[in-house]
Amino acid sequence: MRHQNFIDRDKLYGMLDNNAPTESQLNDILNKARKLKGLNLEDVAKLLCVENEADIQKILDTAEYCKDEIYGRRLVLFAPIYTGNACVNNCVYCGFRRDNKALKRKILTLDEIETETLHLLRMGHKRALLICGESPRNDANYMVEAIRRCYAAKDEKGSTIRRINVELAPMSVEDYAKLKAERIGTYVCFQETYDPVEYAKFHPAGTPKADYLYRLTCMDRAQEGGINDVGIGVLFGLVDYRFEILALMEHARHLEEDYGCGPHTVSFPRIEPAEGTPFSLPENIPHPVSDKDFMKIIAIIRIAMPYTGIIISTRERPEMRDKLVKYGVSQISAASETNPGGYNEETDNTTAQPYEKTGTTGAQFTLGDHRSLDEVISMMIDGGYIPSFCTGCYRKGRVGADFMDLAKPGLIKEFCKPNAMFTFREYLEDYASPATKEKGLRLLKQLTETFSKEDLKKRVEGNLCKIGEGERDLYF
Repeated sequence: MRHQNFIDRDKLYGMLDNNAPTESQLNDILNKARKLKGLNLEDVAKLLCVENEADIQKILDTAEYCKDEIYGRRLVLFAPIYTGNACVNNCVYCGFRRDNKALKRKILTLDEIETETLHLLRMGHKRALLICGESPRNDANYMVEAIRRCYAAKDEKGSTIRRINVELAPMSVEDYAKLKAERIGTYVCFQETYDPVEYAKFHPAGTPKADYLYRLTCMDRAQEGGINDVGIGVLFGLVDYRFEILALMEHARHLEEDYGCGPHTVSFPRIEPAEGTPFSLPENIPHPVSDKDFMKIIAIIRIAMPYTGIIISTRERPEMRDKLVKYGVSQISAASETNPGGYNEETDNTTAQPYEKTGTTGAQFTLGDHRSLDEVISMMIDGGYIPSFCTGCYRKGRVGADFMDLAKPGLIKEFCKPNAMFTFREYLEDYASPATKEKGLRLLKQLTETFSKEDLKKRVEGNLCKIGEGERDLYF
């Protein structure tokens, strides 16, 4: 089935012409946002046209309020596993592009995928994102086996990956159904840019990714294949970021109207340099997004789509990531590597293709945050945040529309905060450095006192004690 285009390019660009709000209009929009019901396209278009720093701060303050009301101090952690960098596409901004002959290509064997998974488990991770380039060598059947091996891996403490999300190229309904059968969490795919005219420039003809509409409608097929949670995003820097935000809103509306549930997550990658890819250098990026604008657009999405998870990766510098968690970000990757076998320096590369044996180590882009997981968690504790590896909702079936039915009236918080605390305690007992463990236990003690319902407080205290005594994987 060939789905229809739901992005009206001319309409969206037209909404950005001389559309800055008056002071009264801005206040009305932000007061509306504080009711936690979201914003419409017209509201968002006006906020995107705000340039005054004092007014931008009002948007940031509103985002901070919405984030705190819905997510509290929780911050979900995960790490990617790049299973392969072989790719038939030729996207001009990507280190994996087909014409990058300097790149050392690699598709991990199942044993190597297990090794990568064990490295993440030994850090303390419980959530993984599997990523690969688009190639016949790593098709849906390969990913099914990769998912199985990732879930099966177990470290010396008995820890396993409890949730696997996947970031993969668009596929058929039948292939999405295969992924669903393997208990994946969220299916993620970025449109890169929603502008069909510019899209053609960045994705040359003759490759699968050149098909704008097939990529645009991949979430329709994912839903039809039974996948409940989907994650969308664009690559900021290709076109006017204001257009992209409006298009993201339209994509969310489309999913809500046609499938009863909007995106589970929205990701916010900016173009970062990649070896052998001149387009990705700062001086060549068509529409670079400043730090000020980046903070503004994340704040806008937080108040416009208040119950949607917002993801920032290690592309961003530590200081920027530390700021963004205050204004909207609810999930971050930590201690990431963006090349196949990156967590294990000893991974064998002899399976590389003959013309690909020389050159770089195969990374997709340059990292901005090189901190260890323990260092990231230490920062979070200092800021009063709860590091969360929780997967309780997914295993209890609170996904898709069912999750939103609990989230919108605020009922989900009674599950999320305790479950985050339980997984945090596990990390502190099993993987944290002594200094991180000491201050983490202090934070947990403080958090326990914040529960107003005495019965819930006692249940939380009981589970935290059980974890301290050796029990694991407790969740509501």
